[in-house]
Amino acid sequence: MKISVCYIGKNDRDNLREAYVLFEKRIRHYIPFRMIPLGKPRLTGVSTASRHKESEERLIMKELSNVDLPVLLDVKGKQMSSEAFSGFIQQSMNQGIRHLGFIIGGSYGFSDAVYNTVPDMIALSRMTFSHELARLVFVEQLYRALTILNGEPYHHI
Repeated sequence: MKISVCYIGKNDRDNLREAYVLFEKRIRHYIPFRMIPLGKPRLTGVSTASRHKESEERLIMKELSNVDLPVLLDVKGKQMSSEAFSGFIQQSMNQGIRHLGFIIGGSYGFSDAVYNTVPDMIALSRMTFSHELARLVFVEQLYRALTILNGEPYHHI
């Protein structure tokens, strides 16, 4: 199985880039992994939340065709412990999922079309994080899940 994290925007904060690289490298020790920036659509005219979501929808829907099991990272999703998340990863592997794709939307969330297309959602927290920080928290949790599955001590350090 391979895992990807698709996200709206780009990694533009130098102070977080080193941490992204560290966790990406650690994750790749266990499983094929990619961070996929989907860019940020350019809007002309009046910029509204619905216009943002619609323009981001096109980028997200295009990427969904490459994923066997897409999962939205969204505040409305199911909250899990690190152990439960590692169980979700293991279950996906056991079911023969070839490509598990996690999607982080823009600052306004996802369009109705994306919510209707991708029913699986996980919440990192009920709190709101910047998108750069959400990506970092998620890749750390993904690494943690993989160490739990491999019986390694990282989870208890």
